[in-house]
Amino acid sequence: MAAARLGRALTALSLILLLAGCGAETPGEEKSEPQIEEGASQDLNALARDVGRVESLRQVKDVQRRYAQYQQYGLWNDMAALFSDGAVIRWGDAEIKGRGAILDWLEGRGAEVGGLGPGALNTEFIDEPLVNLAVDGESAEARWMSLAFKGDGEGRAWIEGGLYENDYVREGGLWKIAVMRYYPQYEGGYAEGWANVGGEDLPIIPYHFTIDETGVPIPEPQGPAPETDETLDSLEQRIAALNDEDAVRNIQNTYGYYVDRKMWDDVVDLFAEDSAVEIGGVGVFKGPDGVRRAMERMGSAGLEHGELNERPIFDTLVNISPEGNEAESRGIELAMTGDAQAGTAQWGISVFRNRFVKENGLWKLKELRLYPLMKADYAVGWGDGGDMGRSRPVLPAFLEPNPATGRAVETGDFKIAAVSDLTGDIAEENDHGETGDVAERLDEARRRLARSAAYDGAVNVSAAYGYYLDDFQWTALSSIFAEEGNKQSPFAGYYMGRDRIMGAANAMWGPPREMRPAVSFHWRTQPVIHVSHDGRSANLRTRLFQPRTSKDPDAPSRFYMGGFHGGMYPNDQLVLEDGIWRFWTLTIDEHYFASPSWEGGWAAAKEPEAGAEPYRSPLLDKYPPDVLLTELGERQEGFRGGTGETVDWPGILPMWFHYRNPVSGRTPEHYWPDCVPCEKLPEARLTAHGYQMPPTGPEIDGVEVKREENRQ
Repeated sequence: MAAARLGRALTALSLILLLAGCGAETPGEEKSEPQIEEGASQDLNALARDVGRVESLRQVKDVQRRYAQYQQYGLWNDMAALFSDGAVIRWGDAEIKGRGAILDWLEGRGAEVGGLGPGALNTEFIDEPLVNLAVDGESAEARWMSLAFKGDGEGRAWIEGGLYENDYVREGGLWKIAVMRYYPQYEGGYAEGWANVGGEDLPIIPYHFTIDETGVPIPEPQGPAPETDETLDSLEQRIAALNDEDAVRNIQNTYGYYVDRKMWDDVVDLFAEDSAVEIGGVGVFKGPDGVRRAMERMGSAGLEHGELNERPIFDTLVNISPEGNEAESRGIELAMTGDAQAGTAQWGISVFRNRFVKENGLWKLKELRLYPLMKADYAVGWGDGGDMGRSRPVLPAFLEPNPATGRAVETGDFKIAAVSDLTGDIAEENDHGETGDVAERLDEARRRLARSAAYDGAVNVSAAYGYYLDDFQWTALSSIFAEEGNKQSPFAGYYMGRDRIMGAANAMWGPPREMRPAVSFHWRTQPVIHVSHDGRSANLRTRLFQPRTSKDPDAPSRFYMGGFHGGMYPNDQLVLEDGIWRFWTLTIDEHYFASPSWEGGWAAAKEPEAGAEPYRSPLLDKYPPDVLLTELGERQEGFRGGTGETVDWPGILPMWFHYRNPVSGRTPEHYWPDCVPCEKLPEARLTAHGYQMPPTGPEIDGVEVKREENRQ
């Protein structure tokens, strides 16, 4: 892992020159590393340690993502290699010790899905990471959501879900899983749907973190930093690679949101001129016109009434090239599609492997490659292999060798796809590194590193919100907000300050409970995060992916409607307050789609009865908000509890964005760059409290550019 990270850590520095105002050297002229004085040398040591700690946090996440990606294809040896010497798995009541026993156990689990023969399915979505690095930087802990779609290809299909609380350790310079603790929460056959494990109430799973630790993924180190062999040049390059990874993740996740809404103009804008799309089993589409044709295989632009094209993505890995001019991503897409008016619904699982290019300092998609693993009609399921039958899927090449072994992943007899590029080589940008005053360069490097550390801080707090909400932990949930933060309570309005946030939760849902008959899970995945120039504030967009469970799915419950539901947190903001990342504002837009039952899924939704009374939140009477949704005009039009006529699924609600197209700068139809209650309460703005407004459009070298400046 360390070698792989070092490779992806080297990147171009022309963007740094733009911001710092330093001139590049004459092409061909060698640049010498500046002399570092004693005081600056100590600063360099500290910077090297801090860079390594941010890289470590991301390496921990990538270990778990590789585990999920290897598992899809039953690559048991490579999965087992991700565990440390003496590792332990605690799976419910079972305990497995040692890598050899873990390999046997993984193979045994694989036998449940027919050894992953033709038509079998073993996809586990493992996401919503909340990761905390240890003070010494040599171990870490993480909490993850888990949802598995399984089938043996012989007629049996089922679903499992639960939580991971894992320990990781650096072993021989590589990050590995030391303890994997899985807490099963729900399971069931496809035909009948799932219920709580054992048909019992579900307990609260112990947290590895305190309230404040949610916002401190990387704690302050202790003692002086060790001497480093790194140069200032090399550290600047590693930091640039971290910044580039953030930008590429934003492009990847934004692409997903545009596809959900069939925003084909915006999708095409994300691609370079020399681009290609490959859809496994269909063909290759080249250039902007080809990208458009590939997208229109899903239909014309825009969603029609009752149409669903939801395609959340999970377990995404990103690699930045050593030259810093290209990148790759690989992950898993879950497709939930259909037409409620026609009563049709479909499933799909695909693996994507994409290529990106940096052109004139701006990241763009260059190749998008999508390979189906499962397609199935909702009414039938995937037990017999779904629409793909008993065919054996192709395996898109992994981004790199298994970092635990240093060897190519053992792919067995799978046919390997995406081995060679669809488009030509990518030219290196003319870059000769940073020059100038050492002290200024150190300050600039720290600022840039802070922006990537902020990205991880936002991911952590976002996940904490979902976990605390699932568990009805109102004191903890309100405490991850800034002192003067604000939160929307669904269908009612905004509450200002921690006490009011906690009061609203208690008034609506009652006190926390140790055991729950039902849980409505709040997966907050696929983040798009824009961090301020100084690294102290951030805008966050994240998906609400919401499976629910109950010990008695047939019993009436306000917590349970079978199947899956979806919404969006489109306008969240976070701030660094007293050294801890906390929410500044949180907004939820729902429901973009809902499943009235497991049997019928999202296609079973019925039109609202004529003359039916709109939903009225009990909070309006019990605990009135500080800002009503009905006071927010167009921004809340159509949303339950908001303005105008309520639009319930299968109607199509507007989808709002806090950012413009990250490549073209195109402004979306529904654009709201600041916090939602800010127009009503200007004093609620970040900028009114000493924070910078994060960028809301394309960035070159950390500087936002307008659309007209970015046209080719």
